[in-house]
Formats: sequence, C-alpha cells, structure tokens
Amino acid sequence: MCGSPTQTVDLPAGVDTTNASIIQGTVFGDNGPVAGAFVRLLDGSGEFTAEVVSSPEGYYRFFAAPGDWTVRALSRSGNGTETVTSQIGIHHIDVQVA
Repeated sequence: MCGSPTQTVDLPAGVDTTNASIIQGTVFGDNGPVAGAFVRLLDGSGEFTAEVVSSPEGYYRFFAAPGDWTVRALSRSGNGTETVTSQIGIHHIDVQVA
C-alpha cells in the first residue's frame, strides 16, 4: 500500500499556488475515471521521483519543482503516459489509460 495522502480535487488548506508547481489531474479509462491506479512522476531524465494512488474519482496530485516531467499511470484498465513542462502554478494533466 502506498503511504501517500488521500488524493482529492481540492488543494490542501494553506497551499500557496503562487510559490509551488503542482501537477494534478484525473486518470481516465474507457469507462470513466480509474480508481486505484499507481500514478508515477518521472523527472526529465526518466528517473522515478514519486508515486501516489489515484482516488476513487481518479484524482492524483504531485508537488514538484519547475521543469520537465512525465506522469505515468499504471492500472488494471491499462497504462498511460503524459508529459508536462511545469512552471509555478497548477498544471492539470489528465492521463488516459488503455
């Protein structure tokens, strides 16, 4: 079991979005949001950095440094990958798995 916090669409209280790079979104499959997907954050060189488990609604969130990132979702519904170049602020990246 992953030790990450419960993933929700709402940011935790007190998060300053003017001083953070936040990568978040929803994992989707053919039948809608995918709960329980392992969502991994890989840095610009492809190295594993962090992992969370998507919520029952398919949500995930990472707090990361600005830069190039890959979000990879692994689930029973399939796998999917998206890339993002993050800056300070919120970046909404949905991942389709198949």
